Amino acid sequence: MAMKVLIAPSRYVQGPGAMGEIGSQVKGLAKKVLVAAGKSAMAATKELIKKSLDAEGVEAIFELFNGECCDPEINRLKAIAVGAGCNGIVCVGGGKVIDTGKAVAEQMHVPVVIVPTIAATDAPCSALSVIYTAEGVFDRYYILAQNPNLVLVDTSVIAKAPVRFLISGMGDALATWFEADSCFRASAKNIPGGYTTASALNLARLCYDILMEYGEFAKLAVEKGVATPAVEKVIEANTLLSGIGFESSGLAAAHAVHDGFTALPETHHFFHGEKVAFGTLVHLVLEDRSTEQIEEVLDFCERVGLPMTLAQIGITDPTPEKIWTVANKTCEPGMMIHNMPFPVTPQMVYDAIIGADALGRARLGQK
Repeated sequence: MAMKVLIAPSRYVQGPGAMGEIGSQVKGLAKKVLVAAGKSAMAATKELIKKSLDAEGVEAIFELFNGECCDPEINRLKAIAVGAGCNGIVCVGGGKVIDTGKAVAEQMHVPVVIVPTIAATDAPCSALSVIYTAEGVFDRYYILAQNPNLVLVDTSVIAKAPVRFLISGMGDALATWFEADSCFRASAKNIPGGYTTASALNLARLCYDILMEYGEFAKLAVEKGVATPAVEKVIEANTLLSGIGFESSGLAAAHAVHDGFTALPETHHFFHGEKVAFGTLVHLVLEDRSTEQIEEVLDFCERVGLPMTLAQIGITDPTPEKIWTVANKTCEPGMMIHNMPFPVTPQMVYDAIIGADALGRARLGQK
């Protein structure tokens, strides 16, 4: 009998002002922490975090993150934390610093606390770090022994971040249900190496349903810097539901195509979720989903402003050579494309990329 496995963070705390509670939430986990954050996240949160930790007697060392989740950066932060005698890691910011902090904590065997300042990816809840080269090309997935001990999501902070981050998070979350469904039908294993549960599949579906119902309303609210109930729901979908859904049900074509696109330098300044959104369209074309389903996804992308064409993720000159490069990388051994319910070849991926781009261009009234 094949074992089913569901994994999730130990504690998930979400709401406006949650960052002010970090001291009371962390004190049971660690007495001295390394707080790693990117430049803007550090500027926006350091004083608030320090005040809250100080009030609960938790010592903190603050260190700027260098910007890429790569082995040299993981080793650098680990050396600082070990040297200072830290027994916990706190990472504040977006997906790259979160994945780096999780990797550092894993190697040190200490608790990790995740404080996302944007809802741009489903990295906060997962026991997975996506490792890149120092130049930003996808290298490997680093599977971690456990999920974060605490995920603390301050929705008032996230609502004040540029709306493009929230939209990108919706792009990442958009793939969750389709990949979960494909993996289930393929009897493919999930990230922890088991099979999906009914709970994980239903959380993945709930993620999709929330996006369809509240995504546009959340976008409009965040454009004004406020956290309405719609924003709360979409942040939960982007962060918790997408996190549990992808990890406990599995990844497939949408994320594999994203990883393929990292081979083209012109895509590097686009966000993960933006490329995954286009990868989701490729996934639907590859799988021959119904016209109704594809139209629903195109409608959603158009309403919230997610990429539907190659040009919208930086590939303004999609030569056959470039698309073949992506298709070949997508189909490398070990890539998540092989979780689809049928064998996939580079030719199929090439055709689906061009087909998805044609659908998006038609939707936008382009030739």
